[in-house]
Amino acid sequence: MKISPHAIIDPKAELGTDVEVGPFCVIGPEVVIGPGCRLLNNVTVMGQTRMGVNNVIYPNAVIGAPPQDRKHKGGSTRVEIGEGNLFRESVTIHAGTEKGGGITRVGSNNMLMVSAHVGHDVQMGSNCTIANNTMLAGHVVVGDYVVMMGGVGVHHFVTIGDYACLFAYAKIRRDVPPYLKIDGADEVRGLNKVGLERAGFAAEDIEALEEACRKLYYRDKPFSEALDELEAVDGANRHVKRMVDFLRQRNLGRFGRYQESHRKG
Repeated sequence: MKISPHAIIDPKAELGTDVEVGPFCVIGPEVVIGPGCRLLNNVTVMGQTRMGVNNVIYPNAVIGAPPQDRKHKGGSTRVEIGEGNLFRESVTIHAGTEKGGGITRVGSNNMLMVSAHVGHDVQMGSNCTIANNTMLAGHVVVGDYVVMMGGVGVHHFVTIGDYACLFAYAKIRRDVPPYLKIDGADEVRGLNKVGLERAGFAAEDIEALEEACRKLYYRDKPFSEALDELEAVDGANRHVKRMVDFLRQRNLGRFGRYQESHRKG
């Protein structure tokens, strides 16, 4: 291990092999950091935080701080982080709350850019790109391969589907279906075709999703009627079916947020 003499590490913390800790980092007693992680300098890792292998954390990031929630009473809650993530300068990731499941999770191979915030009880998948100053409120669920451009704000209890792309400064208050591009205040801008092509989606799958988007968002037919038609198609494309199922589930929740239907207060 390469540990700066200017770092403050509690003796009870567990650090794996080949961990690098730069000057002025602070690591608390209940922290577990996996092999190959690099904390450059001025990084704070606190609370019950468990981190997998090969994560890189840039200066002034704070991981594992208590949630910004008045209902939190200091209970035993934590942060779990996968492997291969890149957390740039001033990223903040807060621990979960007692009523929210108690765990904030970040998967693997994500890039969180400068000043991105991950609120309490967020459940983030893998291979996401979260740009500067993006704000994820409490209880947000983020799928895999999601892209959020700078300044995006996501309302609490929102669910964002896989392969979605949120444009800069988007104001997200409703669940975002997988595969779509969203701009402004929950405004659908079509299929995330470039993202799907980069992810290796087959041409026929992209074509089927584009046709579904046209029926749902770019026809005069009522949205509910178009959704019924897509659901009734025998042998529908599996990705189209997944999007339809997501939209059906969203309609079960309050304010277009499915998780609101399970909210505990």
